[in-house]
Amino acid sequence: MAEPRYRQTGIARIEEKHRQALQLWVNCALCPRFCQVDRSMGETGKCGASNRLTLASYGPHFGEESVLTGIGGSGTIFFMHCNLECAFCQNWTISRGAEKGEDASPSQLARIMIFLQDGGCQNINLVSPTPYLPLILAALAEATDKGLSIPLVYNCGGYENTLALKLLDGIVDIYLPDAKYAHARVGKRYSGVSKYPSYLKDALQEMQRQVGDLEIEERGAATRGLLVRHLVLPEGLAGTEGLVKMIAHQVSSRCAINIMEQYYPAYRAREYSELNRRVSRKEYLKAVEAARKEGLRIVR
Repeated sequence: MAEPRYRQTGIARIEEKHRQALQLWVNCALCPRFCQVDRSMGETGKCGASNRLTLASYGPHFGEESVLTGIGGSGTIFFMHCNLECAFCQNWTISRGAEKGEDASPSQLARIMIFLQDGGCQNINLVSPTPYLPLILAALAEATDKGLSIPLVYNCGGYENTLALKLLDGIVDIYLPDAKYAHARVGKRYSGVSKYPSYLKDALQEMQRQVGDLEIEERGAATRGLLVRHLVLPEGLAGTEGLVKMIAHQVSSRCAINIMEQYYPAYRAREYSELNRRVSRKEYLKAVEAARKEGLRIVR
């Protein structure tokens, strides 16, 4: 397995990126909400995160794509809070802060990363990491010094600021973003954010520039690249055909994508009649066919 990108970058450069990320915290611009609150002083924006790392859970996870789980599982670290407010969020107690969570220092997070590696996990999988980017970089520098040497996965909602993403160049091995909506009005209605498709496209292009198409070693483990997730919604609300066309023509014609069918009416979805049912098999297969028609690589 190739050496992870953060190890190639080196501790001194990671620490420099940490300091640069702190500057985006003062008038918070880590994501496209641009809340401009002073996160360094503990103020909270729309995501609800403060200046403390708050963890929901961590451990080997086998519910991810097979190229990420392998034999030992994906070393998944779930962070509390999220910069999206999806009405159908299946992890809403975490994303909306309904659970208390557990505060951790960057040093504690570094020890968790090493613990997951020592336990045989295939990678370190950071779930909803964007609100905590400066602190994660500080933890990564320390974990690298302690011998962390497995791929780093950045598992996010696709609503990212490219200025923040550029700080992750040479840090992240595998990007795992959601591609939720093809239409801005749908993103506003169900996730409470503006211009989702525009920011998604820019984010995917930056991720692709950094890590390229998904690379899988002989044993079937992903080592580097972009893997997009797309959750099919009832009534075609996600705009799957438009999304896969954008990805194929403006990101990469060989982009890896997981078309997911596990939607169910969670959280506040029952407040919307159009979301108040599961996705039919026909709707799912239509979405898969749209991705195949564009030549994308289907990964499950």
